[in-house]
Amino acid sequence: MLNWIGIAAINMAIAVALGAFGAHGLKNMVSAQQLEWWQTATLYWFVHALGLLLVGVLIRLKSATQTTAWLLQIGILIFAGSLYAMTLGAPRWFGAITPIGGVLMLTGWLWLAVSTFRLGQVKT
Repeated sequence: MLNWIGIAAINMAIAVALGAFGAHGLKNMVSAQQLEWWQTATLYWFVHALGLLLVGVLIRLKSATQTTAWLLQIGILIFAGSLYAMTLGAPRWFGAITPIGGVLMLTGWLWLAVSTFRLGQVKT
């Protein structure tokens, strides 16, 4: 079993580094639109890394499955990665990849909901 808490911590460190690079290193090098893409990518990376941290805890408590973590991690990489790539000069059509990452993240959260109900861990 993967250590999803450790992987989430690495994701958080990456998000901090990329956020700082965007704020300080790219500010005068890219257009306002490109900087907005970078900021959106960083925001989603942060939020979903925190979510991945929670999922890692839930996996250890046997209240979630690794499928959720995988969906979130791959979604983060595709969603944010495509926005970062466009900011750094990838062709605009590359943005067509971004929604795939978004769908994977959405699916990850829905999978968490479904699997949590199936595992009977929701207490009312």
